[in-house]
Amino acid sequence: MCEATIVDAEAVARMLAAQPSEEHVRSIADIFAALSDPTRLRILVALSREDLCVCDLAAVTGVSSSAVSHQLRVLRDRRLVSFARDGKRAVYSLADEHVASLLAQGSEHAGERA
Repeated sequence: MCEATIVDAEAVARMLAAQPSEEHVRSIADIFAALSDPTRLRILVALSREDLCVCDLAAVTGVSSSAVSHQLRVLRDRRLVSFARDGKRAVYSLADEHVASLLAQGSEHAGERA
């Protein structure tokens, strides 16, 4: 057990000044919360390889189209996926390269534990 509590006030002040806004922190937490669901993660991994519609994603993930639609809504709200109309179909893709990078880094990090 520590017998003395020593706080480096200058280091604390530097870190407090460097902290992002509360809104930004919440936004980051929302992204990681979205990534923590196995179904949403399977959807994102599939979309990292190819743009797909809801029916394709349902077949890939093994859940209903309705469940996939619900998960896609969560991912859209967090700006992790986007979609484009192709006739009557809505084709989904990763929103940008940052999402692909998050997936790749998460996969690489998980592989380190194996």
